Amino acid sequence: MNQSIPEVLANEADLDEFLERPTAADCEAVRQLDGELLVLGAAGKMGPSLTMRAMRAARESGVTLRVVAVMRRGHQHAAERFRAAGVEVHEADLLDPAQLATLPALRNVIYMAGRKFGSTGNESLTWAMNAWLPGLVAQRFAQSRIAVFSTGNVYPLTTVASGGATEETTPAPVGEYAQSTLARERIFEYFSKEHGTPVVVLRLNYAIDMRYGVLLDIAQKVFDGRAVDLTMGAVNVIWQGEANSACLRSLSIASSPAEILNLTGTETLSVRDLAGRFGLRFGVSPVFTGTEAETALLNNATKYRRLFGGPEVSIDTMVQWIAGWVTRGGATLGKPTHFETRDGKF
Repeated sequence: MNQSIPEVLANEADLDEFLERPTAADCEAVRQLDGELLVLGAAGKMGPSLTMRAMRAARESGVTLRVVAVMRRGHQHAAERFRAAGVEVHEADLLDPAQLATLPALRNVIYMAGRKFGSTGNESLTWAMNAWLPGLVAQRFAQSRIAVFSTGNVYPLTTVASGGATEETTPAPVGEYAQSTLARERIFEYFSKEHGTPVVVLRLNYAIDMRYGVLLDIAQKVFDGRAVDLTMGAVNVIWQGEANSACLRSLSIASSPAEILNLTGTETLSVRDLAGRFGLRFGVSPVFTGTEAETALLNNATKYRRLFGGPEVSIDTMVQWIAGWVTRGGATLGKPTHFETRDGKF
């Protein structure tokens, strides 16, 4: 049950197995879930591995856990894997109140539904997903304990030297995506106070695995000889498996009023330096454009580390894995993070 860090993740099967492998802390966390867990938005980038990790943690710790995964229609592969593992699957359009009402009101809820890319040009759908839906969910599951995924985009850009925004930093979201995610938080906060619902809001910035994320974005550009934009000159990242583990454990600190928790790595990483590391592994010299600004989108993870420790996987290991993945032509999601964006338009 303790994580053993592999030297290589050679293919998607190896990657998924490691992402889904529970830690001892995960097993302890599922013992505290009263036998029930509902995952809303379970077919996204992080949902499948989080759901499977919870199920494996229950099995390995010898507890009975009813896990229900909710997703839109069309995610057949994820649904088949869930069912094979004993996870219940509900296909539903969460924006339809009638369909939302059919879902079981379990004691613990992980809220992963949301919309980012494509927001520009279809802002109304983004606001519906990120602001209206949270109100429906908060009322439907008022008697549950809820972990809500949010984003560090609610924060203003901070100076790189500052170490990033803390949970006490006043939000100042730039652009309609970020504004709508702050609305998501405020709606859950409101209903947490109204109904006494225990809530924890996870401001994530940024999760990565081999198939997507900031490190993959940089590595692919260096490998292909494309210019790496240095304007957003610093980033935070966290291994997806650790972020999922933190989500499971964070249910224990859910409270009313809602608890806020930054979820990211402890290091402020230089984009220039990361590109250089990949360049050494690929045997090429990175191409750069732009100049590092004094500010960047950064989260301070001091509170998270105090509560949960870590990290699970080091930056050096992530760089090594991703360099190997890119060199081998490993599968990717084809969804760049656009971490370089400073105007909030996604």
